[in-house]
Amino acid sequence: MKRIPMLIDGEWIGDDSHEWMPIFNPSNGTQIAEIVKGNQSHVDAAVAAAQIAFESDEWKKVKTFERGQLLVSFASYIRENAEQWSEWECEDVGKPMSQARSDVEAAARYFEFYGGAADKVMGETIPIEEGILNATVLEPLGVTAHIIPWNYPLQIISRSVAAAIATGNAVIVKSAEDTPLTAHAIAEWFAASDLPKGIFQHITGLGVDVGGPLSAHPDIDHVTFTGSVNTGIAVMKAAANNVVSVTLELGGKSPNIVFADASEEKALEGVVKAIIQNAGQTCSAGSRLLIEESYKEHFLCRLVEKFSELTIGPGNEDKDIGPILNKRQYDQIMNRIEEAKKSGEIVVGGKAVSIAGAEDGLYIEPTIIDGLSPSCPVAQEEIFGPVLSVFTFKDTEEAIQLANGTDYGLVTGIWTQNIDVAHYVASKVKSGQVFINNYGAAGGIQMPFGGYKKSGIGREKGFVALRNYTQIKNIAVKFGV
Repeated sequence: MKRIPMLIDGEWIGDDSHEWMPIFNPSNGTQIAEIVKGNQSHVDAAVAAAQIAFESDEWKKVKTFERGQLLVSFASYIRENAEQWSEWECEDVGKPMSQARSDVEAAARYFEFYGGAADKVMGETIPIEEGILNATVLEPLGVTAHIIPWNYPLQIISRSVAAAIATGNAVIVKSAEDTPLTAHAIAEWFAASDLPKGIFQHITGLGVDVGGPLSAHPDIDHVTFTGSVNTGIAVMKAAANNVVSVTLELGGKSPNIVFADASEEKALEGVVKAIIQNAGQTCSAGSRLLIEESYKEHFLCRLVEKFSELTIGPGNEDKDIGPILNKRQYDQIMNRIEEAKKSGEIVVGGKAVSIAGAEDGLYIEPTIIDGLSPSCPVAQEEIFGPVLSVFTFKDTEEAIQLANGTDYGLVTGIWTQNIDVAHYVASKVKSGQVFINNYGAAGGIQMPFGGYKKSGIGREKGFVALRNYTQIKNIAVKFGV
């Protein structure tokens, strides 16, 4: 049994005196590891160590380009061992191996991208008047907390930690209690690197025991959180008590808007992939399909065919759809499907699946629901599973109204060959990312990612995310006689 200790102040914390929590492989329900059940004292120790490391001469003497070189070297290490990293992510989350491999490459790209950016985070000079040289300097915030979700642990750790270290911060990662394997592997690499101890730390445990105290700690300077809306609100309130900034990437109920003139095969492929990736356990999943009314019958018929051809099974078998993470998540999805049956029609799917040899895994058929009211809870709230709700629109304005008709605004897909319609709809939807005739753009490491409304605050990815981890200092110098 693999025991995963915490990394605090350069030391591995976890022995028989600690309480341990089991970790299970979602594909078959077998226990694969256990983690330390962290508590307030662990949080306090990690924060204190991070403060000391951040203020240390050792860290201040590390040049910006040297921080970048270190991050780029980690990107190379990930690629050199890509298959092992993919196996860890597949075993941890249950996602198909091909999707795990994509996550591994994305993680390498994040460290590579932000490593290259480390010595390019610059201020500017501002003209004031004769005899005054005014300049802005971008300085690191200090100690940043990174509270990681269970669905894309490797990717989400990489995108925020790489940006934070590139800009000179000390980071504390709190991994999800269900999926700690790749977080621990990252911790092992940083522990063996030339970084001062305390610059990267990894703590484990339940959100209430560790995540809450971490976001509320008075010596944390920024909190990055990805997860549910309710938990995000709690994180923001806790941080607000200390007047601390947050980056929140929360839920989504993202629409794919398909017009009658869409390129059919591309639209079908895009709609399917947008809802089945990671068994629909994705914040940016395209969980609502809005089809032009005249095109609905034909497109939906083709879509049902595509859904019926999808394969389901353990992550290591690399089927189209893997398992649901745990029983709590599975029950929530199945309850939503049962609720939908009362007012809508299950066009395809909607049933649990038993996989031979993996009977203790939790699997659900990819599901299409038609006939729901756009205002009903199933159509409005995030299900976080392979469940797609279908609606129709008569014209462009109705499509925009439906697209904007939830509390979320994370991603929108638009499928049409009419460039005027595409740009008009893109300008009107309240969504942090808009994709025209594609969905996801291969991960888009360089593209800002975040939401409108209850989908979150701030942006991750791209150069703009570096600002999450810096603060501006203005310096005005009077010179001359």
